[in-house]
Amino acid sequence: MAEIVIIGTGPTGLSAAYHLEQLGFTDYILFEKESSVGGLCRSVYQDGFTFDYTGHFLHINDDYVRSFITNLIGLEHFNTITRQSFIYSRGVYTNYPFQINLFGLPHNVIADCIEGYIARDQSKHCTTDSFADWVNKCFGPGFAKHFFTPYQTKIFAYDIRKISASWTGRFVPKTSLREIICGALCAPEKSSIGYNAQFLYPLHGGIQSWLEKVAQHIKQPIQLNTRVTHVDLKEKAVHLHNGHIEKFGYLINTMPLNCLLDCLKEKSSHRLKQATKYLKCNKVVNFNLGIKNHTLNDKHWIYYPEKHYPFYRIGFPHMFSPHMAPQHCSSLAGEFAHINKSKMWIQKKLTESIDIVKKLFNIHDDDIITQKIIHIQHAYVIYDFWREKHLTQLLKTLENESIYSAGRYAQWKYSSMQEAILDGKEVVNKLLIKHTHKATRNIMIKDMFIKNTYITSYNQDMSKQ
Repeated sequence: MAEIVIIGTGPTGLSAAYHLEQLGFTDYILFEKESSVGGLCRSVYQDGFTFDYTGHFLHINDDYVRSFITNLIGLEHFNTITRQSFIYSRGVYTNYPFQINLFGLPHNVIADCIEGYIARDQSKHCTTDSFADWVNKCFGPGFAKHFFTPYQTKIFAYDIRKISASWTGRFVPKTSLREIICGALCAPEKSSIGYNAQFLYPLHGGIQSWLEKVAQHIKQPIQLNTRVTHVDLKEKAVHLHNGHIEKFGYLINTMPLNCLLDCLKEKSSHRLKQATKYLKCNKVVNFNLGIKNHTLNDKHWIYYPEKHYPFYRIGFPHMFSPHMAPQHCSSLAGEFAHINKSKMWIQKKLTESIDIVKKLFNIHDDDIITQKIIHIQHAYVIYDFWREKHLTQLLKTLENESIYSAGRYAQWKYSSMQEAILDGKEVVNKLLIKHTHKATRNIMIKDMFIKNTYITSYNQDMSKQ
């Protein structure tokens, strides 16, 4: 039996293991279903190219995370990159974010956006019921029409009138009338707006490489190729596909929350398992091309809000590090989202996406050296109103069963790799406080038992006299 069992070796699981050991706690075991660490921050290598499971970048504005990365990996193993991201609409490239970079767009689009911003309904604070309402109140109907509504509908593959605005926070930069007008009159010299204006990316090995380096600092052996089949709440035990059963005092879960609930064994957990059908997220198809042409593009990524483009984003991994592609070659990564579409629908959308990409960037069939399609089953969490109402209580109920879900999908939220590191640290601090209290309580009970035994024995001896 391990006092703490950790499921998953994404950034949160590895962070939890590392921080346990830093505090001198080694009575834990770490399980990973794949053959290597990384979770969804994973990279694949094919024909000399490195492809990530879509774009993952280290955005660091926390001093502790910066020291964590510096001490465990070293900043010299990263490129520090200033974002070059653009939006392509109406046949024009504009800088990201859209709301302060209208220069170059047709005059009627600019007029719609500025007029709509001035006339927007400000009778309520911008934190309203749905994301659609939030956009209209913060930016106005022009910005909603020309960017936010089509783009967010694409990326979530879900009706944005049924999505809460609680996720926006730092992910959607606010603006002012002055910024909008200035951004409409001329193109910016540089764009440093938004949480991802600067980021780190590994020099070698893709995004998975930094997690492999973190794993090297963990002393306890990581149990790879070990899949959890179910979790027994009554016995407090994790059952594995190889027949092994590991009992636990506490469970740190970093696998997706709906997968964890599906693993629960007892009939008594029926109500917990029922929540699975209400936890919504989309899926993403990530298509990657390795290309001969080394002058393919000088941008990091491009957003495509318009409906006639099936994908919502195209990125260029060779721009993050020259080692992502062979010499004189380029790489391209595209994404489109769906929720439980058929294989036929996915294949049709994939074929259409690649055909359009080839036309957009003048890529010929004989330019394509390799192609890698990645299907991501958990991509963007849907912040619908069921989640807003029930998620906190759901996680609390699991904690009452000694199960602590930590990290992006385990807590069913939208977060960065920086937050994943901090989530792992936070859950360890929370558990070790409980563990210490439990140990102290056991010592007190033991002392009380010894004391009571002594008093009983003393009284019996005295009565004999």
